Amino acid sequence: MSNDLDTVEGVSALLAAAFESGDAGMLRDALAAAADAPGTTHLAAAAGVPQAGLRAAFASGELSLDTTLAVMKVIDLHTPG
Repeated sequence: MSNDLDTVEGVSALLAAAFESGDAGMLRDALAAAADAPGTTHLAAAAGVPQAGLRAAFASGELSLDTTLAVMKVIDLHTPG
């Protein structure tokens, strides 16, 4: 695992790139990498979601809308409009 994923910034950059790519495979891979990344601890805290729940959602690739929106706000990813 890359040291880049030790920080919330690193995990955020990985997820932002995956969301912005629009590629389902890339997003699936990014979520799987984030599931075990140390920086996800900080991302969960910043998003206000339980760490175990966020890791489980990343691992399964099944995020609720509330979780997705909370993560998107932290990684500074906005929907158009």
